Amino acid sequence: MESAIQKHIEEMIDGLQCPKEFSCYTSGFKNLCKARDIGLESFVACLMNDPLACKFSLQFGGVFFCQCELRVYIAKKLRK
Repeated sequence: MESAIQKHIEEMIDGLQCPKEFSCYTSGFKNLCKARDIGLESFVACLMNDPLACKFSLQFGGVFFCQCELRVYIAKKLRK
């Protein structure tokens, strides 16, 4: 991973609280929840079976969105 991307992610982590202790990042992006970029700037679609179990999930119009800043960045910039 590029050092600029890694630095940006580490700066994001400094300002966030994560109940999973950033396992998406610390696992080298192997432990990611299922999400898909759908073109919204601050959200990605949440594709998890039980989205209500996640504090970052937001339901709108019958669709669940992920509003975790780190997960959104990973989906959009790293396409994971």
